[in-house]
Amino acid sequence: MSAFQYCLNTSTIRPTPLLDKIRIAGETGYSAIELWHDDIEPFLASGGKLTDIRKALDDQRLQLPTTIYLRGWCDTTGAEHAKGLDECKRRLEHAAALGAIYSIASPAGGKVDVALAASNYAELVTLGLSYGVKPAMEYLGFVEQINTIESALEIMNRSQHPQATIIVDPFHNFRGGGEFSSLSLLRGDQIAISHFNDTPSTPPRMQQHDHSRVLPGEGHLNLKNWVNLLKQAGYNRWLSLELFSEKLWARDPREVAKIGIDSMKEYVQS
Repeated sequence: MSAFQYCLNTSTIRPTPLLDKIRIAGETGYSAIELWHDDIEPFLASGGKLTDIRKALDDQRLQLPTTIYLRGWCDTTGAEHAKGLDECKRRLEHAAALGAIYSIASPAGGKVDVALAASNYAELVTLGLSYGVKPAMEYLGFVEQINTIESALEIMNRSQHPQATIIVDPFHNFRGGGEFSSLSLLRGDQIAISHFNDTPSTPPRMQQHDHSRVLPGEGHLNLKNWVNLLKQAGYNRWLSLELFSEKLWARDPREVAKIGIDSMKEYVQS
């Protein structure tokens, strides 16, 4: 039996309609799916209902570990902060209605006042818990400051919130200049979800972005080490395939989903 559960981040088959994404994930063997609010909100605007999405998830027996993403909370104050929280509240309400466990809290892009970010993150987690959803701290390898596990963990620790959690991601570790060994800084219960992907050795690290990601095994990252370090940290929940490849988007989404889950299993079951 696998030590992990396999999850599909819907960015991997992005052009596919929302309900089809859910159906494909279930029919190709995933036990979980990550949904983007950028998909949920247009679906609702076109006349769809949250109950339609929830039914699709239930029909496929899919867990919803996260929704993606919460923004405008990290380094804002005053009226800008209030506006950001209003959007977060709406997204948290949607996440709760869909049965999400976490919602990904994305960082600001530039230099950040860490004390402010920590205070704002504590506020966001408390807000999320009022809806029954846990906002999880994300680092992004291509932003200026919050681009490693260490930088996200500093905000989590300074928030002093007992429900602080983090999203970990091999691509973002590489892109931000971090080391996979940084996973040893975390306890398993601090990891909300592990995204899973690979990336080529060229172009140079600083020139890579989301679209640079490739299927596990097609790049140069030591993903077996990543998996082993997750196990050592005591994490045994979701590995979520997250890619942003236009080449894959042009292919049959069912084929991509099936190839993706098979590529993850190579690192877990070998």
